[in-house]
Amino acid sequence: MPGMKNKSIGKIVAASVVGPYHKTKGLQCQDCFDFFQSSSRIVAVVSDGAGSAKYGKIGAKNVCETLCRVLSKSKLENIKQDIIDAIEIARDCLVTHRLNKPKNENGFIDFAATLVGAVYANGKGLFFHIGDGAGIALLNENKDKYVISEPENGIFSSETFFYTMDDWKDSLRFTPFDKANTLFLMTDGVTGFALKRNMRAYEKGFILPINHFLEAEADIKRAKRALKNTLETPQAQSLSMDDKTLVWVHLP
Repeated sequence: MPGMKNKSIGKIVAASVVGPYHKTKGLQCQDCFDFFQSSSRIVAVVSDGAGSAKYGKIGAKNVCETLCRVLSKSKLENIKQDIIDAIEIARDCLVTHRLNKPKNENGFIDFAATLVGAVYANGKGLFFHIGDGAGIALLNENKDKYVISEPENGIFSSETFFYTMDDWKDSLRFTPFDKANTLFLMTDGVTGFALKRNMRAYEKGFILPINHFLEAEADIKRAKRALKNTLETPQAQSLSMDDKTLVWVHLP
């Protein structure tokens, strides 16, 4: 009928909380997330602004918003190239940012941020990933089939990769998945207790209770509050000093 709004597919619940390290210093959360839903696709992105970067939060917000905006209109047959183009656009935005004093890529170090994202449409999905953080796609009702986009660190465990680096394309990874029913996207503040130590399997004791509750909770505000409270529990905060962001996506 004319004027009828298309119903968006899926259900998305997301939360970010400040980690103990930033809380003790009186700093804001450096993580960001953004997502897009329509009647035919879902795009979701999380990003962790580097703690050492002066404007890491801005870098994280910039890449999340840019990817969601560009990929919301992308042609799915060109999705990988469009992801690359979207990251280039995000980088171009930083060149002209008012806080980038040199007005060139030399100023990118102040905006350093990782990214983990996913696009899903027509039963097919794709993770795109630079740096640490992780993506999980649960593929069946039993939750025993899954695909993980694993964290990637450098030579040292504290070293990772950012979309602001000159060689960022060398660190960009794509991981496809089909017919998923649930997605989790997270920053590295969550991976330590959401994934097993080898990072190739997920912790059922953490992921499955969250998944069960969010599937059953119809009130999105209550679901968001519960997810935020989970990330802020003393146990979660003691397991990681980092900021924590988790995006949960239930797919049709």
